[in-house]
Amino acid sequence: MNETRIEHDFLGEMTIPEAAYWGVHTARAVDNFPISGQTVATLPELVRALAFVKKAAAMANSQLGVISQAHCAAIVKACDDLIAGRLHEQFVVDVIQGGAGTSTNMNANEVIANRALEHLGYPKGRYDVLHPNDHVNASQSTNDVYPTALRVSAWFGIEALLAAMADLRGAFQAKAEEFEGVLKIGRTQLQDAVPMTLGQEFLSYAIMIGEDEARLREARLLVNEVNLGATAIGTGINAPAGYTSLVVPMLAQVSGVPVVQAANLVEATQDTGSFVQLSGVLKRVACKLSKVCNDLRLLSSGPQAGFGDIKLPPRQAGSSIMPGKVNPVIPEVMNQVAFEVIGNDITITMASEAGQLQLNAFEPIMGYSIHKSVRHLTRACRTLQVNCVQGIQANLPLLASRVAESVTLVTALNPIIGYEKAALIAKTALATGGTIAQVAESLGIMSQAEMNALLIPERLTQPVRLAA
Repeated sequence: MNETRIEHDFLGEMTIPEAAYWGVHTARAVDNFPISGQTVATLPELVRALAFVKKAAAMANSQLGVISQAHCAAIVKACDDLIAGRLHEQFVVDVIQGGAGTSTNMNANEVIANRALEHLGYPKGRYDVLHPNDHVNASQSTNDVYPTALRVSAWFGIEALLAAMADLRGAFQAKAEEFEGVLKIGRTQLQDAVPMTLGQEFLSYAIMIGEDEARLREARLLVNEVNLGATAIGTGINAPAGYTSLVVPMLAQVSGVPVVQAANLVEATQDTGSFVQLSGVLKRVACKLSKVCNDLRLLSSGPQAGFGDIKLPPRQAGSSIMPGKVNPVIPEVMNQVAFEVIGNDITITMASEAGQLQLNAFEPIMGYSIHKSVRHLTRACRTLQVNCVQGIQANLPLLASRVAESVTLVTALNPIIGYEKAALIAKTALATGGTIAQVAESLGIMSQAEMNALLIPERLTQPVRLAA
């Protein structure tokens, strides 16, 4: 058997490994773009999305008489192979590429064509029977296939991220319920503020994540609008009448993603605003999750010389030189993912701005950046939930002693004795080391019994006005 085959394009011939499902266009892209070392195969959501687009296109083309039923059946069967996870290793072009995604589109066209040829009983490369461009890419252009596939794949990724965020929110909610009655001192600007419960603190994290889930769902609605059927620039050249109104509902049906046709295909082909909006929301998610992890690192700092309010589960040795040291490695990795997502947002912003005229050539880097942000946030949420939040413990003795000794309780006296007297009590208590009840009595402001009756910490965590 031949170990290679010869394929050609208008630039000339190339030798292709016989086992390869990709062809000459893919081979040239591999030579031209040795950039990141990350191939499209590393983005399974994108491979599946491309297969859904090609499947819907084949079905629409068959109904409109553009390709035969036999060609359609073979192409659909090949697409189903990709959707099922097979042949993804054949997507060998680099994720970062020139050409607005043409190399990725042709990689898909060639893999699907050669797999379809096998289903028809022909060897790879028999493009006289079924052609990557004439049949698999019929009524299409990279300029509508690739943006559509990016949006469908983003939908898949966001689904997974939303699920991970919901589980993380549930973990914080569970801890909020567990810590509902645990009193502590809240802090502003890293200084002691007023009493609260540890449950209130953890509930705020759950609510913050829930808010970002809602914002992410809103942003996802923007990627539902696709330009499939626009072909090169939005005019629909080389697509038959009725193709767009047929192929978009078919894509929604086969993929399960509720895509809709863009109102104006010329505008939609050049506009990447939905990627900018989505990236901005991902940045918001990253910033807030990073803030939460900053809090977890502070609250668990110590164990002897830090805040020490909570104890994170020990996950690994923290030092190669300091025995027994344990670091907050899980929150730290979330911080680093957040930094990456913020950087990805800058990349997407610049790439979107740099588009010119009827097409943005920089969608490959936008798509790759969004995929990285979504995937890494998803994984970071999972490890934060499982390897950190679920195992957090409250440092009950330390929290109780701090509440008992805290001068911050005098804040609740403002409505009763006024700010000036309350401040005097706090200042004197800090200077002398006495309790605020002892100090209030020594200053003739209030007896210890009266003070103790008012300053019940449990009453100070709710908006209840105290009366003298």
